Amino acid sequence: MVERTEELIHLPDGTVLSAWLFLPDATGPRATITMAHGFGGTKFHGVEPVARKLAEAGFVVSLHDHRGFGESGGEPRHDIDPYQQIEDWRRVISHLQTLDVVDADRIGVWGTSYAGGHALVLGATDRRIKAVYSQVPTISGTESTQRRVPPHLTRELERSFAADELAQARGKAPATQEFVNADLAVTASYRNTDAINFYLQEVPEGVWENRVTVQSNRRARSYDPGHWVDRITPTPLMMLVATHDTVAPTDLALRAYERALEPKELVLLPGGHFDPYLDGFDASTDAAVRFFRSYLQAG
Repeated sequence: MVERTEELIHLPDGTVLSAWLFLPDATGPRATITMAHGFGGTKFHGVEPVARKLAEAGFVVSLHDHRGFGESGGEPRHDIDPYQQIEDWRRVISHLQTLDVVDADRIGVWGTSYAGGHALVLGATDRRIKAVYSQVPTISGTESTQRRVPPHLTRELERSFAADELAQARGKAPATQEFVNADLAVTASYRNTDAINFYLQEVPEGVWENRVTVQSNRRARSYDPGHWVDRITPTPLMMLVATHDTVAPTDLALRAYERALEPKELVLLPGGHFDPYLDGFDASTDAAVRFFRSYLQAG
């Protein structure tokens, strides 16, 4: 039986992050896994079943909303700063180390998509982390967006970024756009059917809106967490890569994996970016459980 409790993490600037703590049916300090969702998601977007499966395997599991999203505090809402999210995640780890149920020397990180990129950076720069699981990770925002945005639209995109910066300097609120929309007449971050279906899945009212700040996309264009992959060693790394991923391109992830040093393991999952939560759920979670048992142990 897994128990889910509410946990609040207080950040240095006064922001409070909302987290769920999943407790296995066991006593004493346990190996612990800290989890977060990717770009613009919340803990309500398909990740809780993963957390429960890890907890059923004997781990304490923490799953938090990034600042400005879900049930976490933070302004402006729907604003994504990858480096701020990483620093917040470090404080989550520190908070976990204060809990009696957590073995402070056996903490692993689980990240998916954008947070899969965060997991690479954290694994390379924070030696408190003893195992790194990175699923369908962002590797290079630079290369990904060069593929996603046609060259003839790049100048227009840059103008929109600059106009928003100027408007904010004059006291305006940050500009936002839709997160997912198939209509080419509507500015949106993602248009593919899989992303639309995933992000527009039913979640509790008030915890997510289909919008994101314009500057979130600007930051994403220059976020290249794959730069850190060869510095994770000697911390163990597992990368799960989808074979037909067009959101976090498969070839970029495989090239990054080749640069990673031992100990490392690659899991290739048939399908696209969202299949680890869907048709590939058992395969992806079984791999994560096996990995964390190898390097953290559940007991």
